[in-house]
Amino acid sequence: MTPPDLNRKLALEHAVRVPDGAGGYAMAWETLGTLWGGMRAASGRERGDSSGPVSVGRYTVTVRAAPVGAVSRPVAGQRFRDGVRVFAIRAVSEAEGTGLYLNCRVEEEVAS
Repeated sequence: MTPPDLNRKLALEHAVRVPDGAGGYAMAWETLGTLWGGMRAASGRERGDSSGPVSVGRYTVTVRAAPVGAVSRPVAGQRFRDGVRVFAIRAVSEAEGTGLYLNCRVEEEVAS
């Protein structure tokens, strides 16, 4: 197998609850670390919501594998950040039988 080209520096983030000052909480994103990844476009579509059309791009991000439970191993519900671009992680699986890489199925939403 040819190793993937891991040419993007991606911040791995997870959601945390922070007090909102009124007895409740709000969600914020905390950076867990930086991973190098390779990105391939998978599909795209446009959907509408109450605020107007939204473009949804789906990608596969390949990163080096980490043990299950390690902070550096992405899981569904986290996200990658590449500058101002944000990619929500929907699923994570091993890229091939050797377990050296992980494929992360991600979505990016952009208001049209």
